Amino acid sequence: MRSPGTEAAATSPRPSRRPLLGALAWLLGLGLLAGLVGAYGFDQIAAALALAGWSMPLIGVVYLGVLLADTLGWRALLQRFERAGFGSMVVARWVGSSVNGLLPAAQVGGDIVRAHLLARAGVRRPVAGASVVVDLTAGLATQLAFVLLGMGLLIGIRGGSEWLLRLGAGLGLLALVVLGFVLVQHRGLFLRFARLLKRVTRGGPWQGLVGGAGALDREVVARYRDRVRLSRCAGWRLIGWVWGSAEIWLAFWLLGHPIGAAEAMVLESLGQAVRSVGFVLPGGVGAQEGGIVAAGTLVGIGAELALAVALIKRARELAYGVPGLIAWSILELPGRRP
Repeated sequence: MRSPGTEAAATSPRPSRRPLLGALAWLLGLGLLAGLVGAYGFDQIAAALALAGWSMPLIGVVYLGVLLADTLGWRALLQRFERAGFGSMVVARWVGSSVNGLLPAAQVGGDIVRAHLLARAGVRRPVAGASVVVDLTAGLATQLAFVLLGMGLLIGIRGGSEWLLRLGAGLGLLALVVLGFVLVQHRGLFLRFARLLKRVTRGGPWQGLVGGAGALDREVVARYRDRVRLSRCAGWRLIGWVWGSAEIWLAFWLLGHPIGAAEAMVLESLGQAVRSVGFVLPGGVGAQEGGIVAAGTLVGIGAELALAVALIKRARELAYGVPGLIAWSILELPGRRP
Protein backbone atom coordinates (compact mmCIF):
# COMPACT_ATOMS: atom_id res chain seq x y z
CA MET A 1 0.00 0.00 0.00
CA ARG A 2 1.30 3.41 -1.00
CA SER A 3 1.71 6.12 1.55
CA PRO A 4 -0.03 9.47 0.84
CA GLY A 5 3.31 11.09 0.14
CA THR A 6 4.30 8.37 -2.31
CA GLU A 7 0.96 8.62 -4.13
CA ALA A 8 1.22 12.39 -4.39
CA ALA A 9 4.73 12.09 -5.78
CA ALA A 10 3.54 9.54 -8.32
CA THR A 11 0.70 11.69 -9.55
CA SER A 12 2.49 15.06 -9.52
CA PRO A 13 3.73 16.25 -12.92
CA ARG A 14 7.39 15.99 -13.67
CA PRO A 15 9.24 19.30 -13.78
CA SER A 16 9.57 20.56 -17.33
CA ARG A 17 13.02 20.60 -18.87
CA ARG A 18 12.11 23.44 -21.22
CA PRO A 19 13.33 26.27 -18.93
CA LEU A 20 16.66 24.47 -18.50
CA LEU A 21 17.06 23.86 -22.24
CA GLY A 22 16.13 27.47 -22.93
CA ALA A 23 18.73 28.71 -20.45
CA LEU A 24 21.38 26.44 -21.98
CA ALA A 25 20.53 27.76 -25.46
CA TRP A 26 20.90 31.34 -24.23
CA LEU A 27 24.24 30.53 -22.57
CA LEU A 28 25.51 28.85 -25.73
CA GLY A 29 24.54 31.81 -27.90
CA LEU A 30 26.03 34.34 -25.50
CA GLY A 31 29.17 32.21 -25.26
CA LEU A 32 29.56 32.31 -29.04
CA LEU A 33 29.04 36.07 -29.05
CA ALA A 34 31.52 36.60 -26.21
CA GLY A 35 34.03 34.44 -28.04
CA LEU A 36 33.72 36.58 -31.16
CA VAL A 37 34.17 39.80 -29.19
CA GLY A 38 37.15 38.36 -27.33
CA ALA A 39 38.76 37.08 -30.52
CA TYR A 40 38.67 40.43 -32.31
CA GLY A 41 39.27 42.74 -29.37
CA PHE A 42 36.73 44.52 -27.19
CA ASP A 43 38.54 47.88 -27.35
CA GLN A 44 38.56 48.02 -31.14
CA ILE A 45 34.90 47.05 -31.38
CA ALA A 46 33.90 49.57 -28.69
CA ALA A 47 35.81 52.30 -30.54
CA ALA A 48 33.98 51.46 -33.76
CA LEU A 49 30.61 51.58 -31.99
CA ALA A 50 31.48 54.93 -30.44
CA LEU A 51 31.86 56.39 -33.93
CA ALA A 52 28.15 55.88 -34.59
CA GLY A 53 27.19 57.67 -31.38
CA TRP A 54 23.77 59.28 -31.11
CA SER A 55 22.90 58.53 -34.75
CA MET A 56 22.44 54.79 -34.08
CA PRO A 57 18.64 55.20 -33.53
CA LEU A 58 18.42 55.98 -37.26
CA ILE A 59 18.90 52.25 -37.82
CA GLY A 60 15.76 51.59 -35.81
CA VAL A 61 13.86 53.92 -38.12
CA VAL A 62 15.17 52.09 -41.19
CA TYR A 63 14.08 48.75 -39.71
CA LEU A 64 10.48 49.98 -39.73
CA GLY A 65 10.57 49.30 -43.46
CA VAL A 66 11.20 45.60 -42.79
CA LEU A 67 8.41 45.43 -40.21
CA LEU A 68 5.92 47.12 -42.54
CA ALA A 69 6.89 44.99 -45.56
CA ASP A 70 6.55 41.76 -43.58
CA THR A 71 3.18 42.88 -42.21
CA LEU A 72 1.93 43.78 -45.69
CA GLY A 73 2.99 40.34 -46.90
CA TRP A 74 1.10 38.64 -44.09
CA ARG A 75 -1.93 40.88 -44.63
CA ALA A 76 -1.97 40.07 -48.36
CA LEU A 77 -3.01 36.50 -47.51
CA LEU A 78 -6.28 37.70 -45.96
CA GLN A 79 -9.33 38.81 -47.86
CA ARG A 80 -10.88 42.15 -46.94
CA PHE A 81 -13.69 40.71 -44.85
CA GLU A 82 -11.18 38.54 -42.94
CA ARG A 83 -8.69 41.23 -42.01
CA ALA A 84 -8.02 42.91 -38.72
CA GLY A 85 -6.92 46.55 -38.69
CA PHE A 86 -3.51 47.24 -40.18
CA GLY A 87 -2.27 48.68 -36.88
CA SER A 88 -3.33 45.51 -35.05
CA MET A 89 -1.40 43.37 -37.50
CA VAL A 90 1.72 45.56 -37.20
CA VAL A 91 1.58 45.18 -33.42
CA ALA A 92 1.07 41.41 -33.68
CA ARG A 93 4.01 41.14 -36.07
CA TRP A 94 6.18 43.28 -33.79
CA VAL A 95 5.31 41.23 -30.72
CA GLY A 96 5.88 37.96 -32.59
CA SER A 97 9.31 39.12 -33.76
CA SER A 98 10.16 40.17 -30.21
CA VAL A 99 9.26 36.72 -28.87
CA ASN A 100 11.33 35.01 -31.57
CA GLY A 101 14.27 37.33 -30.98
CA LEU A 102 14.47 37.34 -27.18
CA LEU A 103 12.80 34.22 -25.81
CA PRO A 104 14.03 30.61 -26.07
CA ALA A 105 11.20 29.61 -28.43
CA ALA A 106 13.30 28.13 -31.29
CA GLN A 107 12.29 31.18 -33.40
CA VAL A 108 8.77 29.83 -33.99
CA GLY A 109 7.04 30.68 -30.71
CA GLY A 110 6.52 34.23 -31.90
CA ASP A 111 4.50 32.98 -34.87
CA ILE A 112 2.13 31.18 -32.52
CA VAL A 113 1.81 34.37 -30.51
CA ARG A 114 0.97 36.52 -33.54
CA ALA A 115 -1.66 34.02 -34.69
CA HIS A 116 -3.19 34.23 -31.21
CA LEU A 117 -3.13 38.04 -31.25
CA LEU A 118 -4.71 38.11 -34.71
CA ALA A 119 -7.51 35.87 -33.45
CA ARG A 120 -8.02 38.14 -30.47
CA ALA A 121 -8.32 41.06 -32.89
CA GLY A 122 -11.41 39.42 -34.38
CA VAL A 123 -10.11 37.08 -37.10
CA ARG A 124 -11.42 33.50 -37.03
CA ARG A 125 -8.85 31.20 -35.46
CA PRO A 126 -8.47 28.83 -38.47
CA VAL A 127 -7.93 31.84 -40.73
CA ALA A 128 -5.44 33.44 -38.33
CA GLY A 129 -3.48 30.21 -37.95
CA ALA A 130 -3.49 29.47 -41.68
CA SER A 131 -2.28 32.96 -42.57
CA VAL A 132 0.68 32.57 -40.21
CA VAL A 133 1.56 29.08 -41.52
CA VAL A 134 1.53 30.20 -45.16
CA ASP A 135 3.32 33.47 -44.36
CA LEU A 136 6.01 31.54 -42.49
CA THR A 137 6.47 29.21 -45.46
CA ALA A 138 6.59 32.16 -47.88
CA GLY A 139 9.21 33.74 -45.64
CA LEU A 140 11.39 30.63 -45.84
CA ALA A 141 11.01 30.38 -49.62
CA THR A 142 11.84 34.05 -50.21
CA GLN A 143 14.75 33.86 -47.80
CA LEU A 144 16.18 31.10 -49.98
CA ALA A 145 15.80 33.37 -53.00
CA PHE A 146 17.49 36.21 -51.11
CA VAL A 147 20.40 34.00 -50.05
CA LEU A 148 20.82 32.84 -53.64
CA LEU A 149 20.89 36.51 -54.69
CA GLY A 150 23.55 37.19 -52.07
CA MET A 151 25.61 34.24 -53.29
CA GLY A 152 25.36 35.50 -56.86
CA LEU A 153 26.56 38.94 -55.80
CA LEU A 154 29.40 37.37 -53.81
CA ILE A 155 30.53 35.39 -56.85
CA GLY A 156 30.48 38.62 -58.84
CA ILE A 157 32.61 40.37 -56.20
CA ARG A 158 35.05 37.60 -55.41
CA GLY A 159 34.69 35.00 -58.13
CA GLY A 160 33.54 31.38 -57.86
CA SER A 161 34.89 28.96 -55.29
CA GLU A 162 34.28 25.36 -54.28
CA TRP A 163 32.67 26.17 -50.94
CA LEU A 164 30.12 28.41 -52.66
CA LEU A 165 29.09 25.47 -54.82
CA ARG A 166 28.67 23.36 -51.70
CA LEU A 167 26.59 26.07 -50.07
CA GLY A 168 24.46 26.21 -53.21
CA ALA A 169 23.92 22.45 -53.02
CA GLY A 170 22.90 22.81 -49.37
CA LEU A 171 20.43 25.54 -50.28
CA GLY A 172 19.02 23.31 -53.00
CA LEU A 173 18.43 20.59 -50.42
CA LEU A 174 16.76 23.12 -48.12
CA ALA A 175 14.55 24.22 -51.03
CA LEU A 176 13.40 20.61 -51.39
CA VAL A 177 12.58 20.56 -47.68
CA VAL A 178 10.48 23.72 -48.03
CA LEU A 179 8.72 22.23 -51.06
CA GLY A 180 8.02 19.06 -49.10
CA PHE A 181 6.59 21.15 -46.24
CA VAL A 182 4.25 22.87 -48.69
CA LEU A 183 3.11 19.54 -50.13
CA VAL A 184 2.29 18.01 -46.73
CA GLN A 185 0.33 21.16 -45.88
CA HIS A 186 -1.81 20.43 -48.94
CA ARG A 187 -2.40 16.88 -47.71
CA GLY A 188 -3.96 17.67 -44.36
CA LEU A 189 -0.86 17.97 -42.17
CA PHE A 190 -2.64 19.40 -39.14
CA LEU A 191 -5.63 17.08 -39.34
CA ARG A 192 -3.37 14.03 -39.51
CA PHE A 193 -1.36 15.29 -36.56
CA ALA A 194 -4.52 15.97 -34.54
CA ARG A 195 -5.87 12.49 -35.25
CA LEU A 196 -2.57 10.94 -34.22
CA LEU A 197 -2.54 12.98 -31.01
CA LYS A 198 -6.13 11.99 -30.26
CA ARG A 199 -5.30 8.32 -30.81
CA VAL A 200 -2.20 8.45 -28.62
CA THR A 201 -3.93 10.32 -25.79
CA ARG A 202 -7.22 8.42 -26.25
CA GLY A 203 -9.29 11.54 -26.62
CA GLY A 204 -9.41 13.49 -23.39
CA PRO A 205 -8.80 17.22 -23.67
CA TRP A 206 -7.67 16.73 -27.29
CA GLN A 207 -11.10 15.43 -28.36
CA GLY A 208 -12.16 18.70 -29.98
CA LEU A 209 -8.83 19.27 -31.72
CA VAL A 210 -9.69 17.26 -34.82
CA GLY A 211 -12.42 19.61 -36.03
CA GLY A 212 -10.23 22.66 -35.48
CA ALA A 213 -7.30 21.05 -37.30
CA GLY A 214 -9.55 20.18 -40.24
CA ALA A 215 -10.69 23.81 -40.52
CA LEU A 216 -7.06 24.95 -40.30
CA ASP A 217 -6.04 22.60 -43.12
CA ARG A 218 -8.86 23.86 -45.35
CA GLU A 219 -7.83 27.47 -44.77
CA VAL A 220 -4.16 26.70 -45.46
CA VAL A 221 -5.02 25.08 -48.80
CA ALA A 222 -7.29 28.03 -49.66
CA ARG A 223 -4.36 30.45 -49.10
CA TYR A 224 -2.15 28.46 -51.46
CA ARG A 225 -4.84 28.25 -54.15
CA ASP A 226 -5.21 32.02 -54.22
CA ARG A 227 -2.13 32.55 -56.36
CA VAL A 228 -2.57 36.31 -56.63
CA ARG A 229 -2.56 36.85 -52.87
CA LEU A 230 0.21 34.30 -52.40
CA SER A 231 2.35 36.13 -54.98
CA ARG A 232 1.74 39.45 -53.24
CA CYS A 233 2.75 37.90 -49.94
CA ALA A 234 5.97 36.48 -51.43
CA GLY A 235 6.72 39.81 -53.12
CA TRP A 236 6.40 41.80 -49.90
CA ARG A 237 8.43 39.22 -47.94
CA LEU A 238 11.24 39.42 -50.50
CA ILE A 239 11.15 43.22 -50.28
CA GLY A 240 11.48 42.84 -46.50
CA TRP A 241 14.58 40.66 -46.83
CA VAL A 242 16.21 43.06 -49.29
CA TRP A 243 15.28 46.12 -47.22
CA GLY A 244 17.07 44.55 -44.26
CA SER A 245 20.28 45.18 -46.19
CA ALA A 246 19.67 48.93 -45.81
CA GLU A 247 20.11 48.50 -42.06
CA ILE A 248 23.61 47.08 -42.59
CA TRP A 249 24.46 49.65 -45.27
CA LEU A 250 23.48 52.49 -42.92
CA ALA A 251 25.43 50.98 -40.01
CA PHE A 252 28.64 50.94 -42.06
CA TRP A 253 27.98 54.50 -43.22
CA LEU A 254 27.49 55.66 -39.63
CA LEU A 255 30.79 54.01 -38.69
CA GLY A 256 32.56 56.00 -41.39
CA HIS A 257 33.21 53.00 -43.65
CA PRO A 258 30.56 53.11 -46.40
CA ILE A 259 30.04 49.99 -48.51
CA GLY A 260 28.05 49.28 -51.67
CA ALA A 261 24.55 47.86 -51.89
CA ALA A 262 25.91 44.54 -53.20
CA GLU A 263 28.19 44.08 -50.17
CA ALA A 264 25.35 44.98 -47.82
CA MET A 265 23.09 42.33 -49.39
CA VAL A 266 25.84 39.72 -49.16
CA LEU A 267 26.30 40.40 -45.44
CA GLU A 268 22.58 40.47 -44.71
CA SER A 269 21.71 37.36 -46.71
CA LEU A 270 24.50 35.18 -45.32
CA GLY A 271 24.01 36.52 -41.80
CA GLN A 272 20.31 35.63 -41.93
CA ALA A 273 21.12 32.22 -43.43
CA VAL A 274 23.47 31.34 -40.56
CA ARG A 275 20.91 32.66 -38.09
CA SER A 276 18.28 30.34 -39.54
CA VAL A 277 20.65 27.38 -39.29
CA GLY A 278 21.20 28.25 -35.62
CA PHE A 279 17.44 28.38 -34.95
CA VAL A 280 17.81 26.60 -31.60
CA LEU A 281 19.68 29.64 -30.26
CA PRO A 282 17.32 32.38 -28.99
CA GLY A 283 17.34 35.07 -31.66
CA GLY A 284 20.28 33.34 -33.33
CA VAL A 285 22.58 35.02 -30.78
CA GLY A 286 26.17 34.37 -31.81
CA ALA A 287 25.16 32.64 -35.05
CA GLN A 288 24.01 35.81 -36.83
CA GLU A 289 27.07 37.73 -35.70
CA GLY A 290 29.37 34.93 -36.87
CA GLY A 291 27.65 34.85 -40.25
CA ILE A 292 28.07 38.61 -40.75
CA VAL A 293 31.75 38.44 -39.73
CA ALA A 294 32.39 35.54 -42.11
CA ALA A 295 30.58 37.27 -44.98
CA GLY A 296 32.45 40.51 -44.26
CA THR A 297 35.76 38.69 -44.48
CA LEU A 298 34.78 37.27 -47.86
CA VAL A 299 34.09 40.73 -49.33
CA GLY A 300 37.22 42.28 -47.82
CA ILE A 301 35.76 43.93 -44.69
CA GLY A 302 37.74 43.74 -41.45
CA ALA A 303 36.33 41.33 -38.88
CA GLU A 304 36.31 43.95 -36.11
CA LEU A 305 34.26 46.36 -38.23
CA ALA A 306 31.84 43.64 -39.36
CA LEU A 307 31.33 42.51 -35.77
CA ALA A 308 30.68 46.11 -34.67
CA VAL A 309 27.93 46.33 -37.30
CA ALA A 310 26.51 42.99 -36.17
CA LEU A 311 26.39 44.31 -32.59
CA ILE A 312 24.62 47.48 -33.74
CA LYS A 313 22.05 45.23 -35.44
CA ARG A 314 21.69 43.25 -32.21
CA ALA A 315 21.24 46.45 -30.21
CA ARG A 316 18.40 47.44 -32.54
CA GLU A 317 16.76 44.07 -31.95
CA LEU A 318 16.90 44.65 -28.21
CA ALA A 319 15.52 48.19 -28.62
CA TYR A 320 12.53 46.76 -30.49
CA GLY A 321 12.25 43.47 -28.64
CA VAL A 322 12.09 44.50 -25.00
CA PRO A 323 9.20 46.96 -25.53
CA GLY A 324 7.58 44.28 -27.71
CA LEU A 325 7.59 41.80 -24.84
CA ILE A 326 6.17 44.47 -22.52
CA ALA A 327 3.44 45.19 -25.06
CA TRP A 328 2.66 41.46 -25.24
CA SER A 329 2.19 41.25 -21.48
CA ILE A 330 -0.17 44.25 -21.62
CA LEU A 331 -2.15 42.82 -24.54
CA GLU A 332 -2.71 39.57 -22.65
CA LEU A 333 -4.54 41.40 -19.88
CA PRO A 334 -8.30 40.66 -19.79
CA GLY A 335 -10.28 42.90 -22.13
CA ARG A 336 -7.24 44.05 -24.10
CA ARG A 337 -7.08 43.74 -27.88
CA PRO A 338 -4.09 44.39 -30.19
